[in-house]
Amino acid sequence: MKIAVIGAGNIGGTLGRRWLEQGHSVTFGVRDTNSDKLTKLQHDLEHAVFTTPQDALTSAEVVVLAVPGKVVTQVVAGLARELEHKIIIDATNNLAEDVMEHVEVMQQHMPTAKLFRAFNSLGWETFGSPTISGQQVDHFYCGDERDEQQTVHQLIADIGLNPIYLGGLEHSPILDGLTRLWFTLAFQKGYGRRVALKVVAESTP
Repeated sequence: MKIAVIGAGNIGGTLGRRWLEQGHSVTFGVRDTNSDKLTKLQHDLEHAVFTTPQDALTSAEVVVLAVPGKVVTQVVAGLARELEHKIIIDATNNLAEDVMEHVEVMQQHMPTAKLFRAFNSLGWETFGSPTISGQQVDHFYCGDERDEQQTVHQLIADIGLNPIYLGGLEHSPILDGLTRLWFTLAFQKGYGRRVALKVVAESTP
């Protein structure tokens, strides 16, 4: 799978690393390819490509948005043409706002894209090590229930997480709630960043 990761911070860098380990092709789209912050990541991920966001999207089948929440609108508006018709995984959170997702903004700028929300409700450290206390971590996501959903499902599984599909984008508020719960547990209740939820059920869908 050809994956473009827009952003190379903790979330984007960790996801890209894991997918490279699974044999995917990963290109990072960054504003400054000569940034000092990229030096270690470039050294560690010798099989990854680092280029501009526009160039990263050229041949990508899947695009992961892993930029700060406050710049999502600007980034999506600037890349709208390149993002059309692609599978988009929105891994961003606008933590300063009551509504953390940007679904409406994205749908306005790229109405033909296949949009999903994932990698929003866990600490990035868990993407790098998806087992806690001997248990595989569950990860919740949502998006259009089309053929593309199976692609996203598999990419989450390739990270090492157990994917749990919540349904369409109308379930985004549920993900926002899970993210706020994670922050409460991690920082207010003292569980630390390596905390996650586990679904326990007598039957599965």
